[in-house]
Amino acid sequence: MRALLVAAALFVAAPAFAADTPATSLTLADAAKAPAGRVIVDGAAWRCEGAACTATGGSSQPAARACRRVVAKLGPVTAFSYKGEALDQQALATCNAG
Repeated sequence: MRALLVAAALFVAAPAFAADTPATSLTLADAAKAPAGRVIVDGAAWRCEGAACTATGGSSQPAARACRRVVAKLGPVTAFSYKGEALDQQALATCNAG
C-alpha cells in the first residue's frame, strides 16, 4: 500500500518537475529558413513557428557550443538560450561567425 501511495505521489508531481526545465529557444535571423518539421541537433529536438524556435532535450554542453551546432544547421540567430543560459550579443556574434 505504501508503495502505491509513493508511486501516486510521483505521478502527480511529474508535471511540476517538467515545468522547471530551463528554456531552450532561439530566434532565427531569417524566418524563411525555418525548418518545416522537427530538426534534431545534438539530441535537442527543435521546432520552429516563423523565426521563433524552441527545443526539448539535448546533450549537456555549453550554450556557446550548442549555438554553433544549431547555426550550422538552421542559419544565423538573433537570440539563443540553451537550457536556461542566454547568450549576450557578443556571444551571438561569435556563434553566427562559426
